[in-house]
Amino acid sequence: MLKIKCIVALIGVAALSGCIAQPPADKTAILDLESCRLHGSSGLTSVPAECGWFSVPENPADPNGTSIDLFVARIPALNPRFPDSAFTLLAGGPGQAASEVYADYSSLFERIHRYHDIVIVDQRGTGQSAALDCPVDETELLEFTVESAAEQAALCLEQLNGDPRYYTTSVAVADLDRVRDALGYQQLDIYGASYGTRVAQHYLKRYPGHTRTVVIDGVVPADLLLGPTIALDAQLALEKIFQRCADDQHCNTTFPDVEATFGNLADTLRASALELTLPSPLSGELTTITLDYTAFAGAVRLLSYTPATSALLPLLFHEASANENWAPLAAQAQMVVESLADAISEGMHNAVVCTEDVPFFAIDANQRAALAETYLGELQIDILVAICNIWPSGPIDEDFHEPVKSDVPVMLLSGTADPITPPRYATQAAEGLTNSLHIVADGHGHGVLTRNCVPELIAEFVASATLDDLDAKCVDKERPAPFFSSFSGPEP
Repeated sequence: MLKIKCIVALIGVAALSGCIAQPPADKTAILDLESCRLHGSSGLTSVPAECGWFSVPENPADPNGTSIDLFVARIPALNPRFPDSAFTLLAGGPGQAASEVYADYSSLFERIHRYHDIVIVDQRGTGQSAALDCPVDETELLEFTVESAAEQAALCLEQLNGDPRYYTTSVAVADLDRVRDALGYQQLDIYGASYGTRVAQHYLKRYPGHTRTVVIDGVVPADLLLGPTIALDAQLALEKIFQRCADDQHCNTTFPDVEATFGNLADTLRASALELTLPSPLSGELTTITLDYTAFAGAVRLLSYTPATSALLPLLFHEASANENWAPLAAQAQMVVESLADAISEGMHNAVVCTEDVPFFAIDANQRAALAETYLGELQIDILVAICNIWPSGPIDEDFHEPVKSDVPVMLLSGTADPITPPRYATQAAEGLTNSLHIVADGHGHGVLTRNCVPELIAEFVASATLDDLDAKCVDKERPAPFFSSFSGPEP
């Protein structure tokens, strides 16, 4: 029997302070690249590239100690026009592999690929760069509690090959700059999404002269701690979905008072978990699933990330409530949880949040009371703290949480329906970016790269390295995905 386990952000106790020692660039270091293919997270997509490995010290303060190999890929420009710079993608998570993300979305970067070399580096601890993976036996019953989460973290620590202290953002940006230098580029054009926006901003802070342009999509400001506001932002995003359904004639007629329906389902699962037998979305094998409230709430949060999946929520709620058919909702929960588990290197994720976030938490009684009023509640915060009480923290630059101040051109992207990085976060980050433009996509969720003409805007920006005369009105032409009125799709 499989217990659906919600994937939550994990966050520490005491962070090491001090600026990270930057080893001098090794001018003799050569990156030998050979023909290869980058594969997407599903294994169904792949793109040709040149790949190799670049050795760096695991502990940057001990260059003669243990080393790890970073996976590096280059996709040469079709018609090179910018030999001194390369475009790079920084993945989210924390814990996603940049090589997988690029392979999944490479078609959106084709205009950039025409004239710019693209360099992809799996951040240390992810993908093929000494991944800090924590195997989880999903056939076991895993009670999603503070105690069980701490036990899983302790087991994960025992199984890691690397030292998890040295897989933080402050160390990773130094890795990226060494790869840039080894490949002979003077500057990077950076695209970062979600957690990757934190990495992009810190690289800009550390290496402003090596940064030509920056695009940050789903922005995490440098002075924002991940964790304390997640439940609050998720609640606001869900309420916007309820309101959008109420304002939509077809949705409101088919699913009247979807907010009350959600509340009734929540009460049912809080009272008692359900055991369901249904085919696995991935293998097709019949599996017995335990769907409890925590798994339900976590799935709702993840389904609210994009307009395409949030458009399913009223239908899923209605089917479970009116027809007592929980299988579609449970299947969606299973898919989003399993896909996240496959995409994220949990040990690297813990290394980041247990150094950069949880040690700085100061949540008072009023904040806890506000969290308790949300559908996610306080559990996530309590689990983060419990995990990071046993997880070692690592190096963090002294100015890590100071706002970034720069005149390098920066494009900021936000979606008004984003449940984790709403537009106000990008507005906050832009205060110190004197040469920036904030583009907001109405009704879009987390990550705006797939929206309408956004890939073309990014390509135009990267080619010109200026935000002057950039016309972003095209972003407003696309509406959110219409709600599904049945499993056949939306109303015509």
